[in-house]
Amino acid sequence: MKESVRYAWGTSSLGGFIAATSSCGLVAVEFGQREGSLTQALERRFSKAELVEDATGLKEIVATVAGLIEHPAAATSLPVDLRGSDFERQVWSALQEIPAGRTVSYGELASRFGGPHLAPQVGEACAANTIAVVVPCHRVLKKDGSVSGYRWGTWRKRALLERECRENFNLT
Repeated sequence: MKESVRYAWGTSSLGGFIAATSSCGLVAVEFGQREGSLTQALERRFSKAELVEDATGLKEIVATVAGLIEHPAAATSLPVDLRGSDFERQVWSALQEIPAGRTVSYGELASRFGGPHLAPQVGEACAANTIAVVVPCHRVLKKDGSVSGYRWGTWRKRALLERECRENFNLT
């Protein structure tokens, strides 16, 4: 039986996004300017799956994701279906353990997997993450604390970190 991946569109102050789910949980939350390019990316990633646009069925998930984008320090219990190499899944799971409002360096995160020399591979795993905000790769910074690459734009990464900081210190 062919796998079904359902998807729907959402909007937030950080731009439009697509949310996609399998029977096990979220497989994608990606920002994008054009719906067509995000749909094509889903088609390539899930070429053996039946893609079904399901705005009604995913209404609550889209609302939860939109709320999380606006308030990234909020807790969420959305299930995720992490798809990648063993190392990528380990990194993504570790990302989910970083508390909102906190950051780690690529080297610090790499130390959990064998040493700071793995920082480039951790960076690649973060870049391969397709579940924005829910798998919070935006919480990983360069060793000097500066913001570096983010799949969906460093301006979004900065905005998410600023929101988490404000929420953690009740400055909203």
